[in-house]
Amino acid sequence: MADKTPYQNRIEFLQGTLEMLILRTLQWGPQHGHGIAQAIRANSGELLQVETGSLYPALHRLQKQGWLASEWKLSENNQRAKYYRLTPAGRKQLLAEQSRWEMFVKAIAGVMKPAR
Repeated sequence: MADKTPYQNRIEFLQGTLEMLILRTLQWGPQHGHGIAQAIRANSGELLQVETGSLYPALHRLQKQGWLASEWKLSENNQRAKYYRLTPAGRKQLLAEQSRWEMFVKAIAGVMKPAR
């Protein structure tokens, strides 16, 4: 039987979910870390709070994978901040992550409301 599970363990799943949310947030344009965390919180109806200790390691992993690029710029309040943006490879990865997420949601829905 082939393993259809895209995530091998809970930590990988949680990291993958955060990374997908970051990629999705950056689809709308470049943003600094604090802005990414605010967007995730706002777009989740204040339910998802991304802590600094999770956000910045995820940003570094995504950049190391080549899915994000960054540059230092002045923020809206005139402070120096690192802005992240999606690369073409990051856009491709976002599509793959979204597909896996939709498959996961469908699987959970099947268990929660099985067809009888």
